[in-house]
Amino acid sequence: MRRLNISIRPLMFGLFCAMATCLPVSAAEQIYLTYGPLKLSLKVDSLETFAKDGTINNDLGFYLKRTSPEQQAQFREALTKRVDIDPVLLSRFFNTEIGEDILTRFGKGITIEGGRNGKYALRAALIQSALDTEGLTLLNVLRKFPTNMQLQGEIILGLAQEIDKVVKATTAYTAEMAKLSALQSQAETPVNFSLLPDIRQPGTLGFQKETFTLTDSSRNRSFYVIVYKPQQWRTGKTPVVIISHGLASNPESLEDVAQFLASYGYVVALPQHPGSDTQQAKALLQGYSREVFDLNEFINRPKDISYVIDELERRNASEFGGRLDLQNVGVAGHSFGGYTALAVAGAEIDFDYLQKICDRLYGGLNTALLLQCRALSLPRQTYNFRDPRVKAVLGANPVNSAIFGQKGLSKIQIPIFFVSGNYDPATPAVFEQLRSFVWLTTPNKYLVLAEGQAHVDFSKLDAGITQVVNSVPNLTLPEPSLLKSYLYPTVLSFFEVHIVNNPQYRPYLTASYDAYLSQDQKFKVYMIGVDSQPALQEAINNFRAKYGAISP
Repeated sequence: MRRLNISIRPLMFGLFCAMATCLPVSAAEQIYLTYGPLKLSLKVDSLETFAKDGTINNDLGFYLKRTSPEQQAQFREALTKRVDIDPVLLSRFFNTEIGEDILTRFGKGITIEGGRNGKYALRAALIQSALDTEGLTLLNVLRKFPTNMQLQGEIILGLAQEIDKVVKATTAYTAEMAKLSALQSQAETPVNFSLLPDIRQPGTLGFQKETFTLTDSSRNRSFYVIVYKPQQWRTGKTPVVIISHGLASNPESLEDVAQFLASYGYVVALPQHPGSDTQQAKALLQGYSREVFDLNEFINRPKDISYVIDELERRNASEFGGRLDLQNVGVAGHSFGGYTALAVAGAEIDFDYLQKICDRLYGGLNTALLLQCRALSLPRQTYNFRDPRVKAVLGANPVNSAIFGQKGLSKIQIPIFFVSGNYDPATPAVFEQLRSFVWLTTPNKYLVLAEGQAHVDFSKLDAGITQVVNSVPNLTLPEPSLLKSYLYPTVLSFFEVHIVNNPQYRPYLTASYDAYLSQDQKFKVYMIGVDSQPALQEAINNFRAKYGAISP
């Protein structure tokens, strides 16, 4: 598992810095580092001199005396490395609820002199640095910090230890999934998959696309839905799957998998979720909104799914010849869409648990928590979005663990499939899928881990994000086509078994098939089912006994 240790650390750091624009670790005229009764100091002038010509004076020499020339060169480069970012956009983001939450969490360890939370000073320094002609550099942020900075040594050291623990947990999780998947494969009936149809390839029924514009007058909510249907209808009832997009995304991002399912005879609906889609992201960037997403999306998203099913029922006879099976609907979702799928499956928000997790000191290590904690602003009541027409759900990198907790997830009693990736910095597997899988009480549950999967298809992102990813050292990602060859057969076989009740696809819904798919690949895929849960729980307990529980 050495590759994971090499890759996940720079990935976490690189994307974390991209998100937080490399928040500073020092201060304006004087930097103080406190640890218990110990209080050390460093002048910003000493850093400026070092950055300018490499001179290490006595003040800085105390801190660098045990570093190598290579480490000193790296530190010097870090002080002056420029991050090009629009200061207006930076200001808008850090004035959102999520942006302020990030600053608040950093501000507990990076305080102003005297120990008060440094979030406002951090925000001012970052924005002023970005406005300056020199640009946003670590050294410039230190110059712009409005008062002396005090680093809380206990908190910063604890953060470093927690990060190390998360890396260890991710490594252990990957190794355990590989072991359990292999054991499960050995226990399964042997199958020669080379003799079976290759369901990595598109089906033979073709597909065609339509777009509906819907208005739910009860919510005063209009949104569009992309619908894919087969060019040739399959025998019998036509299965229906609804797929929910992630935060700051759109239905178009999921068209590939929709086309794939349609070619096998499915009708697939891809609803827009206004208030948490690309249009909302643009509104924030252009100054028309002050939030990353609308708080009511926790409510509206699952209601969008039910409304789409309602609409398909209204159109079934006239537009689909009565073919649609709308009493056995499958729902899938990515990231925030995973929350959406689980909500219509019956998961309920557990506000007490969410509050407890959001209040933890190092909760920000789980970046998905930044989204989930926003739900604390909802009225504290029971939200039940269960739609009985939904008979199976699949969550790819789902946001779920803190907002639902064990109590909320235990409400789900239909088949469920979790897809996770061990390079995912947005919904880290050890926080968002591993613990949730163990909490699920439904008898039909599956967990997949795709090595190298990093939450999104980076090939579809803008050049700025791609540049950040490419700049992370020692980072190699699998080809998107490989990950799709793992995901698409998984989605198809899961819904064929659990909403179509087609036994011919059960051999594909196995650890053996995933082993077959990745047998010659550098990046593997592993699957386990409910029978592997006791061993997985034991592995979690053993890790906690050795290293302590990861936070949150």
